[in-house]
Amino acid sequence: MSQEVVDYIEALKEPWQNELSARLREVVHQALPDVSERIQYKKPHFLKNGKYAAVISASKDAVSFTIFNADGLDLPEGMFEGPAERKTMKLRKGDSFDAGQLSAWLSQAAETL
Repeated sequence: MSQEVVDYIEALKEPWQNELSARLREVVHQALPDVSERIQYKKPHFLKNGKYAAVISASKDAVSFTIFNADGLDLPEGMFEGPAERKTMKLRKGDSFDAGQLSAWLSQAAETL
C-alpha cells in the first residue's frame, strides 16, 4: 500500500469523504489482492499489471469511484455514468454502497487486465 494514497485520504477535509475513500480502497484491495496503487493526476489510481483498474476522486460534495475496463459489466441503471469502458459511481454524504457487489464488479472488470 502506498503512503501517498494514505496521505491523500487523510488530507480530505470532510470526515465522511475520508471514511468512504478508505472503504473504497479496502474494496479494491479485497477484489484485486495484487493491485498496485499510486497518486496520479492528484488522485489515487489502482493498477493491475500496469493497467488502470480503478480510481478514487473526491470533489467538494462527492467521492467518485471509477471502474476501468467495464465494457462487459451488467450494472444497474442509474448507479454509474460514463462511457462503456469506464463507469463512475458518485457517492455523496450519507450514501452507502454494497462492498461485496462492488468488489465482484471490479474483479470481473479486471479479469482481462
